[in-house]
Parts: sequence; structure tokens; C-alpha cells
Amino acid sequence: MGGIIGVTGTPGTGKKSVAPLLAGMLGAECLSINDLARSHGLLVRKGREWEVDTERLRLRLHGFSGPAVVYGHLLPHSMPGRLISRAVVLRCQPLVLKQRLAGRRYPPGKLTDNVESELIGLVSSEAFEAFGEDKTFEIDSSHSSPHEVANAANEVIAGRSGPGPRIDWTLTYDTGAKLRSLLSTGAS
Repeated sequence: MGGIIGVTGTPGTGKKSVAPLLAGMLGAECLSINDLARSHGLLVRKGREWEVDTERLRLRLHGFSGPAVVYGHLLPHSMPGRLISRAVVLRCQPLVLKQRLAGRRYPPGKLTDNVESELIGLVSSEAFEAFGEDKTFEIDSSHSSPHEVANAANEVIAGRSGPGPRIDWTLTYDTGAKLRSLLSTGAS
């Protein structure tokens, strides 16, 4: 494998679990965007959160080369598109994602923001825009193990299977009642 494989998706979709498995399958180094930002002094604490200076990181990574699997939800904002040979977007059914994030004790506002982001496909849309339709594909991680998701990504990257259709969760949450239930911060 040459070049850089990107793994991105909304927080909670499985990037941190899938990326190292995929890197192992490809014989590549595995790096997180946050680790890259930290190593370049571009991870800054803002209150209780850490933020990446994506613009400065993008400039620093200008000459970066692989083989590597680089992962993070900020990948479309921090990795120059020409460096990515393939971009894997992990998607997760919004109700499953809500349960995962609640299990991680996400604050209600942050939980709702991330579930809404996944519902509308924000990170996916950013990845397709940054890396192009021909290099970007989605995998549903809702009910698959990290190993199954990494295998599916490896099959597409190796050309042994084609990418599936784009995922549209809005077709599932097509009424006001379903949306209110999904986006409420009460018990799920």
C-alpha cells in the first residue's frame, strides 16, 4: 500500500477501533489527527476541551507521505485532499450512536450535536467534498465489529469489492415525532 488512507466519521462511529486494525491489514503506520496535532504543537486546550488548529496542521502536513492510516473526525479539515489515496467514512445509525455517546457520558448538548451531525451526514459530506467522489466511500459501523468494518474497508481499498451506496439516515427519521425522539436528551 502506498499513500495515505484516511478514516473519518462522527465521534462514536468507531474510528479509533477500526483504524489500527485497517493499518495492520495494510502494513501501514496508524496515526490520529490529534496525535499529529500534538506532535506539531497544534493541540490547544480551550476550557475542558482540546481543539486542533486545523489550518496550521493542514499546512504542516503538506509534505506528509505514507504508507499510513490517518484517522479523526477533523480529517477533511486538516489533511490536504491530494495526499489521501482513499477516504473511509464510518457511519452509524443515529439511535445506536446516541446510545454509544450516552455510554461515554457525553454532555447532553454535545451528544445531541453529534447525533444531529451524523443524521445529516455532516462529516461524510465534508469528506466527499475534501477528497472527492472517486476516493471516498462510506461503511455502516452500526452493528458490525471493528474487525468486520476494517475488513470491509480493506476489501474496497484492495478493489475486491465496490463501495456501497451513500448512506442517508434522514429516510429513517422522516417524521417530526421520530426526530424529536432521536434528538431529545432524555432517556433513550
